[in-house]
Amino acid sequence: MILIDGCQYANWSEKIFREMNAGGVSAVHVTICYHEDFRETVENMADWNRMFERFPDLIVPGRTAEDVRRAHAEGRTAIVFGFQNCSPIEDDIGLVEICHQLGARFMQLTYNNQSLLATGCYEENDTGVTRMGRQVIAEMNRVGLVVDMSHSGERSTLEAIEISDRPIAITHANPAFWHPALSNKSDDVLKALGDSGGMLKFSLYPHHLKEKSDCTVESFCDMVARTADLMGIDHIGLGSDLC
Repeated sequence: MILIDGCQYANWSEKIFREMNAGGVSAVHVTICYHEDFRETVENMADWNRMFERFPDLIVPGRTAEDVRRAHAEGRTAIVFGFQNCSPIEDDIGLVEICHQLGARFMQLTYNNQSLLATGCYEENDTGVTRMGRQVIAEMNRVGLVVDMSHSGERSTLEAIEISDRPIAITHANPAFWHPALSNKSDDVLKALGDSGGMLKFSLYPHHLKEKSDCTVESFCDMVARTADLMGIDHIGLGSDLC
């Protein structure tokens, strides 16, 4: 079995890499951008390149499914770059392809707030995917950058599912029927996501959990089972979103 963490952030270190290795984690989608612009994001990528050089027995760059399979076979962890915001492309659609060439494989259209591409889940009014957002989704589909709507509003998420020619992902969120956090998703979103071939990754971040840090394993597992009934077992996974 190949174990993948669908979204993670941390103060990365050898200790954490060894913990992932001991736990048999074959791949992790790593957040390397929250609000950074293109130049700042490239600096984060350079930091990761130095970690790949320092810990080659523990981590490797993850850019393809074959990279993940190879890491699994070798007992290492493939590191997959992802953006929790569209800020690295600034206002230039041409940077979508450049970011992909540099190793990015996931990009959220928003991080809570309104962006040039769509509306975040913290906004009072969700006006949906923008004209630029439609063009960026098309370019992401073309180059192979996964559309991630984890921190986006309801209308924007439903529109992204419809607009995208490729299945999208929600890499770290939970169902709103279980806990009504702003970034947790409605039944309508989850059903549309599953029907379109997309993926939901369940989050362990306390604000996404019922009873927050007091959430029980039984409650979480019941939520997973109910979501599997709604979306189908092939469309769910784990995106721990833990620090």
